[in-house]
Amino acid sequence: MAEKYFVTLDKIIDNHSLEVVYVPKPANEIKIETNEINRPGIVLTGYVDFFDPLRIQILGWTELGFLRNMLKEERDKALGYWLGLHPAAAVITRGLDIPDYLISACEEYEVPLLSTNEETSPFIAALIGFLNRQLAPRITRHGVLVEVYGEGVLIVGESGAGKSETAIELIKRGHRLVADDAVEIRKVSDKTLEGYSPSNIRHFIELRGIGIINARRIFGMGAVKPQEKIDMVIQLEEWDSTKAYDRLGLDNEYTKILDVKVPVITVPITPGRNLAVIVETAAMNNRQKKMGYNGAKELMHSLGMDDIQPNDKELEIWKNS
Repeated sequence: MAEKYFVTLDKIIDNHSLEVVYVPKPANEIKIETNEINRPGIVLTGYVDFFDPLRIQILGWTELGFLRNMLKEERDKALGYWLGLHPAAAVITRGLDIPDYLISACEEYEVPLLSTNEETSPFIAALIGFLNRQLAPRITRHGVLVEVYGEGVLIVGESGAGKSETAIELIKRGHRLVADDAVEIRKVSDKTLEGYSPSNIRHFIELRGIGIINARRIFGMGAVKPQEKIDMVIQLEEWDSTKAYDRLGLDNEYTKILDVKVPVITVPITPGRNLAVIVETAAMNNRQKKMGYNGAKELMHSLGMDDIQPNDKELEIWKNS
């Protein structure tokens, strides 16, 4: 069974600068367990089927206007339909005046009531984005995550392959470190992964022969970043003379992380190879491919070899030469 994550209400309040109108207990004890939200208009009419009480409820002009136009008896009944289901919390948007009857009803049913000056749609978008990150499925991978020319590059390989040393060289060349040794990867959407560093080892790098260093302290705040999307994976491995490595790059190879496809390239390690420059070039090449340009395909076209496929004999001879 997949592990369930939660975020406490106080973090949502702090992140979105919400005003607390009423909470039945300390906000750090109230757990939000879903990244979906709800506007309770239809529930206020009495239709409560499929209502998810785990969702935060958002009320704007429409919902408050609907309540104001009701007779007191109808309104009390409508609020009972809704708040009697004990939703996780309710947020009033646009800085609208909150009627006393709504505050009293939230107190009666012990439903947290919050307020924001933001307009409804931008607030909903920001809240969903925040919850997506906080509640995303996640795994931890051994490796190094760096931002290179705006591309998130996850460097993996056996212990001692040179991942941390490559990260240091990249930092010196103006790029930024996200995580070393342990990378927490979160699936924030069906197509997007983001990498973080566990808080207890954030900004630290282990260098054999030197020990543990703090990259932020040595290289400055501009050398680190708290999170970054993962655009590609670079696998470092010891050179194997019996293995045929890709020398053209006509087609992308992929790996799956949390069921998300991520481009991956394998870089063989030999003495004298400048891994930092290779990572920089790989990052720029990956960005070009995303923008629709492939240097290998342009070369094939200029040589009149557009019809040759990667498994054709002539291409295999070239790749292995």
